[in-house]
Amino acid sequence: MQVVNQLDSMGVPVVNRASAIARSRDKVRCLQLLAAGNVAVPRTVMASDTSHIVRLVEAVGGLPCVIKLLRGTQGVGVMLATTMTEARTIVDTFTSLGQEICLQEFIAESSGRDVRALVVGDQVVGAMRRQARAGEFRSNLHRGGEGSPVTLEPAYRDTAVKAAKLVGLDICGVDMLEGRDGPRVMELNSSPGFEGLERATKQDVASEMVKFALEVAARPRT
Repeated sequence: MQVVNQLDSMGVPVVNRASAIARSRDKVRCLQLLAAGNVAVPRTVMASDTSHIVRLVEAVGGLPCVIKLLRGTQGVGVMLATTMTEARTIVDTFTSLGQEICLQEFIAESSGRDVRALVVGDQVVGAMRRQARAGEFRSNLHRGGEGSPVTLEPAYRDTAVKAAKLVGLDICGVDMLEGRDGPRVMELNSSPGFEGLERATKQDVASEMVKFALEVAARPRT
């Protein structure tokens, strides 16, 4: 991010500013911005120890609940607690390693499945539904999940674009759960991989990112 800051300060066009990247990488801060902008997100609380674990679990809707690192990618540092003992053990383990963590509501109807939308500028240029492999609740392709093309309903497209704008990202992957009441945004990825998305959708989404970067470069400097 320091390199991006330096380039930005020199007047070099950047598609995602360092401040926006930082906001997206802090999961709780990102969700705070989305919730303040009326984008639906899973209930989330931060945890620093297990002294109030019962109250924390209740705050996100009870068990099972998701426990994750505040900073992590590709499903690393994301675990599912089905009992209070598991929740306490996971929180103890993460905090003993000096990691910042959060507890999050488990959206049962989306268990093992989510939607990844790639936002470029003010539009979604590709989307896929990711399905976790058997016995796994994380749908990340790096965890063995499979992607299939999906035509997003307007509510999902609009939510993805709005989420990106609220965090300040011009190019990002928006991960959404398919809740009973519509999309729930889990997180935003400021450096989204596109190999799996292109394989699933047969679309050349990389070219869309290049085209947008060229548009940014051609804009008048301010």
